[in-house]
Amino acid sequence: MITTALTHRFGLTTPVIGAPMAGVAGGGLAAAVSLAGGLGTIGISGKHGVDFLAEQCAVPAGSGMPFGVGLMVWTLADRPDLLEATIAARPDLVSVSFGDPAPYVGPLHDAGIAVAAQVNTVADARLALDAGVDVLVAQGTEAGGHTGHRSLLPLLQEVLALTDRPVVAAGGIVTGRGMAAALAAGASGVWIGTALLSCTEGLNSAAARERVREATGEETVLTRAFDVAEGLAWPERWPGRALVNDFSRAWHGREQELVDDPDARQLVVAGRETGNPVTAPVYAGEAVGLVTTERSATDVVRDLDAAAEQALRAVARLLG
Repeated sequence: MITTALTHRFGLTTPVIGAPMAGVAGGGLAAAVSLAGGLGTIGISGKHGVDFLAEQCAVPAGSGMPFGVGLMVWTLADRPDLLEATIAARPDLVSVSFGDPAPYVGPLHDAGIAVAAQVNTVADARLALDAGVDVLVAQGTEAGGHTGHRSLLPLLQEVLALTDRPVVAAGGIVTGRGMAAALAAGASGVWIGTALLSCTEGLNSAAARERVREATGEETVLTRAFDVAEGLAWPERWPGRALVNDFSRAWHGREQELVDDPDARQLVVAGRETGNPVTAPVYAGEAVGLVTTERSATDVVRDLDAAAEQALRAVARLLG
């Protein structure tokens, strides 16, 4: 069994946290990750209501499993109800990312809830440390979804040099070898999203899961086109890494023109409603080519853990 500061802190049997992917990671996916000994999380966006949040949190909580919730800082000023509902759900961990977490750490700590923050730069890491977060997630640009522009390994090394608090690695980790590499570099755990995109418990559509299984690692684009089309107020410094599709081919790099084209924007909105990956975003990381089957997240995490342990033992034999 792989034990780290992360597993000790949350009572896990593997140092794996499922990423809080809004629109994919609901209560079912979180429960399946936790069932394998990791920490499943639920992704909450500014479009979600408090009833949805409570319903999804009740799934892992009802089974007595540890779970987390992921919130976006830039949405919370206008949606304080999401923070209140999250605290009421009593998760073990809350990720407060994409902005300054400082206003939210105190209330969460007062409720006995640990706080994580995804960081994409050294400045972000310093801000999170000053805010008092318990876990830092060094997220490389290899990651799917909204992310920064730094590669994981250089960023991870710099963040590790700043603190002795647990640092979790995110971005491009889909196999046991990848997990072992992050742990060998000094991470206390891994934060996986793309590896879970074709899981049976996900909230994403069957068509989106099929598109993920068909994709190669060369088929992602870091773009703001989808956010502009949907009218989302994501700060510009965090574009989204998604699978290339007809819409991104036409509009990536032309976001300013897209603002003034309501018909084009409606293609993405309609694609979201129908789950059509030809126009809707399917957020996925650069390791997506390794996701080729549809199966339970419990099996994905168990296999990841076993392969990582095997890889670490192989390295130990080489050093011995």
